[in-house]
Amino acid sequence: MFSFALLAKMVERMVSLSVGIMLSTSLLHALPEAFESNADPRSLFATLLGGLLAFFMLEKLAILRHSHHHEGDGHHHAHGHDAREAGKSGWMILVGDGMHNFTDGILIAAAFFANPELGLVTALAIIAHEIPQEIGDFIVLLNAGFSRTRAYVFNLLCSLMAVAGGLIGYYTLDQASGLIPYVLVFASSGFLYIAVSDLMPQMQRRATVRESVPQVLLIGAGVLIVLFLTSAH
Repeated sequence: MFSFALLAKMVERMVSLSVGIMLSTSLLHALPEAFESNADPRSLFATLLGGLLAFFMLEKLAILRHSHHHEGDGHHHAHGHDAREAGKSGWMILVGDGMHNFTDGILIAAAFFANPELGLVTALAIIAHEIPQEIGDFIVLLNAGFSRTRAYVFNLLCSLMAVAGGLIGYYTLDQASGLIPYVLVFASSGFLYIAVSDLMPQMQRRATVRESVPQVLLIGAGVLIVLFLTSAH
């Protein structure tokens, strides 16, 4: 439904809402929750720095990977070269997305262990970010030669990796509760990096007042959603 019926309208709106949810979840709840624990603040800041650098390197590797393949770049390729390369990019997207979703599941489990309200808004933040990302991945798979049904099935299987991550997190973090503050900080570094480095620059490309006002309002709506969901805490 999102990929075909509502693609043009919903993706841009979800990006703006996702920014508000991610920033407020990280700065107003996850990070304060982590720093209110007994963990060493210096170690938590080091985790935050390491997380930001780790996400930077992951994005850099993705950019370098895509730079090796340019459709219609003016260079002569052997017949079938672009199709093979596009197919490879599709499988690489699936592997990367599966690992990403598995990590998301662990982060959601850690947030729920910290407190249920934080777990709820963390899950909501991940959902708001995942919808545009999964639509993008779906389009990449179609470009790589996957049929719509095949692309949907493989995307769904990758999404189920979040369930696996959540179950593993549920059964392991209970015994390693001291790791929860560090997982929360690492999750926050990912939210902050994605929001500031990826999503907000996309929004800045739309510079008219008519386009900017809804963006600001939706960011504010994202913040209000997080505040509302955690107001009982």
